[in-house]
Amino acid sequence: MDNLFPENPIIAARLGQLRAAMERASVTAVLIPSSDPHLSEYLPARWMGREWISGFTGSMGSVVVTAARALLFADSRYWLQAEAEIAESGFELFRIRSGASLEHIEWLAQHVAAGETVAIDGSVMALSAARSLDSALRENDILLRTDLDLFAEIWQDRPALPTAPLFEHLAPHADLSRAQKVAATRDVMQALRAGEGVKWHVISTLDDIAYLLNLRGSDVSFNPVFVAHVILGIDSLALFIMPGKIPAALQAALTTDGVRIEPYDQFHSALANLPAADSVLLDPRRITYRTRHSMPATIKVVEAVNPTTFAKSRKTTIEADHVRRTMELDGAAMAEFYAWFERAMHEGVAKITEVTIDERLTAFRAQRAGFVSQSFATIAGFKANGALNHYRARPETCATIKGDGLLLIDSGGQYLGGTTDITRVWPIGAVENITPLQKRDYTLVLKGTIALSVARFPRGVKSPYLDAIARAPIWAACCDYGHGTGHGVGYFMNVHEGPQSISQGMPDPHTAMEPGMITSIEPGLYRDGKWGIRIENLVLNVAAGNETFGEFLKFETLTLCPIDTNLIDRDLMRDDEIAWLNAYHTEVQRRVAPLVEGGARDWLMARTKPI
Repeated sequence: MDNLFPENPIIAARLGQLRAAMERASVTAVLIPSSDPHLSEYLPARWMGREWISGFTGSMGSVVVTAARALLFADSRYWLQAEAEIAESGFELFRIRSGASLEHIEWLAQHVAAGETVAIDGSVMALSAARSLDSALRENDILLRTDLDLFAEIWQDRPALPTAPLFEHLAPHADLSRAQKVAATRDVMQALRAGEGVKWHVISTLDDIAYLLNLRGSDVSFNPVFVAHVILGIDSLALFIMPGKIPAALQAALTTDGVRIEPYDQFHSALANLPAADSVLLDPRRITYRTRHSMPATIKVVEAVNPTTFAKSRKTTIEADHVRRTMELDGAAMAEFYAWFERAMHEGVAKITEVTIDERLTAFRAQRAGFVSQSFATIAGFKANGALNHYRARPETCATIKGDGLLLIDSGGQYLGGTTDITRVWPIGAVENITPLQKRDYTLVLKGTIALSVARFPRGVKSPYLDAIARAPIWAACCDYGHGTGHGVGYFMNVHEGPQSISQGMPDPHTAMEPGMITSIEPGLYRDGKWGIRIENLVLNVAAGNETFGEFLKFETLTLCPIDTNLIDRDLMRDDEIAWLNAYHTEVQRRVAPLVEGGARDWLMARTKPI
């Protein structure tokens, strides 16, 4: 996403405008999360308020502003980036332990005096987070206001809501029909409350809505979703969306399937008109404070994870087959790109930068059937830039690929038949100039990738418990990395998808590993100012056996692209690890070679030779 601010002096001026608005509203502090009314990870421009006020472009982080201080709370993935982006703007960086940290709440509770007021826009804060904030402030007799959107007053050129049209995700790629998904969700609603059921279910998360209705859009960069809300009843379904976004033929199809189209701005009024004696299913992590409090006070609330969150994470057999084919196409595009890249570097006929890599890699993907867009902004980091976990190369500041060093490329595509996400690291320059420490770091990361790739685990195990398997070889060398090991991945949907997450987070019940889930495996090792190493494949949960101790699962590796072998320290690799790598490369060659020719095929065959 492009930066919304032109230079830091303007950020300082905006900060002054915010403080003036706070003073007029008698507010001591304001909390600005990275969020929107749909609690999205990647935001439509209209709700990039945190970026607009601070200049920080990372996808996660919170801002707290008082009359005297302005703080950006960000985790270790963004520290170097944040320091550069907020320099001389009036903001200071507060380093937090992880993206899930609540240290901004602790700070407010400690630094705002009793009787004073903290404000947040309740329409962009999750109900669960608002409860934590309110509880911490109440303990210190601090007041909380949730009815203020100060950006409405000071953000004069605030972007409008997106207007791009929707389209259907159709068969053969869409395995289940819209009617089947709605019926399955209603079945879950009926089974709640000890069989009494609930009459309504409110959905605001965009990926859940896109999945439920087999619709896709382009309202959010890289994620094929659209801005909308849904109120699902036992015998009704209302889709709240901006007028003009649904083509006539699609609207007719939706009407036939019982979907009533309502204006986006009528959502909260519709909530207020729900029968006060009825019951409603809500996910407190996936609806906002305002959404909950727009409903009648007496309505009976059942809190549980959205049924669609579980359903979309468990890919069907047919969806898994489409993903496998998509991985072959994506692997072919990668082979074509790397063959071009190595030839261009060898011939030296043109300047190649990190931005060039992004452009050419996307161009090769675009030639493949079913490609729609990137699945996230490509991370092409050379040398020290590779140590920035969420680095984004820009034309005015990007590095030129020359000399000796490590190049990290993390990229992905959205295809009609699946979503891809892959990271590879390559040595640039003379192979003999690769240092022993670079080889050691790379090999440790590869060992972590292999360790988790071959793991077997009980069905239903909480995904955070698997994190240590990948870290163990890296920990053994007294090293570590500051991000999760793996995230769920959607099916032509968001590249980051729950409920599973292989990370050091809480092993909540909803994180259980089930058949059909697609997750990344991506351990890393980063040396600030020097290099970054991450090896990432996507894997599918498949059956591993059902014996005396119950049903077990294992991972099927889906990603099909060679892993560099020049960076491997053979002395650190066990025979079984080398066997895994050779078998993986054999599979890559078998499935991708038929899809490429010429230089790309030559590159693939050379890079998949056994070691």
